[in-house]
Amino acid sequence: MRLIAAAAIAAIVITGAAEAKTWRIRPGADAEQRLQTALIEARPGDTVQLGRGRIELTGSLSLDVNRVTIRGDGAERSILSFNGQRRGAEGLLITSDNVLLRDFAVENARGDAIKARDCNGITIRGVRVEWTRGPNAENGAYGLYPVNCDNVLIERSIARGASDAGIYVGQSRNIIVRENLAEFNVAGIEIENSFNADVFENVATHNTGGILVFDLPGLPQQGGHDIRVFNNRIVDNNTPNFAPAGNIVAGVPTGTGVLIMANSNVHVFENEIADNGTVNVLISAYRESFQDAHYNPLARDIVIRDNAFGNTGYAPAGDLAALSQLGVPMPDACGTARPFIRAAARREPAGAHGRKRQSLDPHRRRQLPVAGHGCRRLATHRSATRSNAAAAGRHRRA
Repeated sequence: MRLIAAAAIAAIVITGAAEAKTWRIRPGADAEQRLQTALIEARPGDTVQLGRGRIELTGSLSLDVNRVTIRGDGAERSILSFNGQRRGAEGLLITSDNVLLRDFAVENARGDAIKARDCNGITIRGVRVEWTRGPNAENGAYGLYPVNCDNVLIERSIARGASDAGIYVGQSRNIIVRENLAEFNVAGIEIENSFNADVFENVATHNTGGILVFDLPGLPQQGGHDIRVFNNRIVDNNTPNFAPAGNIVAGVPTGTGVLIMANSNVHVFENEIADNGTVNVLISAYRESFQDAHYNPLARDIVIRDNAFGNTGYAPAGDLAALSQLGVPMPDACGTARPFIRAAARREPAGAHGRKRQSLDPHRRRQLPVAGHGCRRLATHRSATRSNAAAAGRHRRA
């Protein structure tokens, strides 16, 4: 009897695996219709395979089926092109759980490129999102955009040209953002109103601001906390701010490396932060008026340690420009409206998986020595620029 039961279970497993389907979508006149049909009719376990070439789209795509993979043949070979988009608020909208997006590109979406909303388990790997005309206020706001999600992984991806944030994770929990390239956005990477996030091994360059950690009033999830930003290259973020007027990031000064606002227990360590014209690290309270009685506008329990700082303050913008007019040199890290920097915190964030992360492979990235107060100066602007270009090239090849 046991053997019969075991055989029946095995048959069910084999049958279930055999039923998983691969939907193959190649560029062509009816590709848009075939692709949206596949996303609607897919079943859990299915894969939607994008062929080589450009799939031209006129409206948004959406997926609301759990455990589906959308994959292409590479971020430079399988391209969802929204150049002719006339309908929809984003390029691709995901509202289901345990979804994997990998190895394709989204170009020139009218709104956000890829948005994942109310998901548990969203992985974005090897994806490129880009507005190909470069920085422009009419570009979509967000490139990779999980909001109100649990268990988020964004890795080895590229975001270019977003008029708000290239990689944005908002009101989410348990987040890893690693080994990405964010360039020519207003904000390269932004973690907003989120809990338990690790942001590491990324390159943020040629943005207005490199990496932002925000907590804002009036949102369902508040009190952003336990964020770690480490082993990143945050260099040459001097692109003039091109966010539309009224956008919160329109106030980010051109030339900002890292900006922390109104979060708690944020650790920034072992990063290379250099050649940001206004400031390498800025810690700030939220300074606008608000009506939310539960909102705390102050940054607190912030740790900045063991970073390699390079040139900064040579072209200050925004409110910080007043310091240069007074002849006050710009420090590597500074704060406004009662924020503070602590040499050590009461506790270090455990990381997105609830445990302290071990040191990364020293052969993959040079280790930053501890010197003085935990910071050291980079040798020259030229050497930083060369290493940045090399790192960006590695991400493009990946």
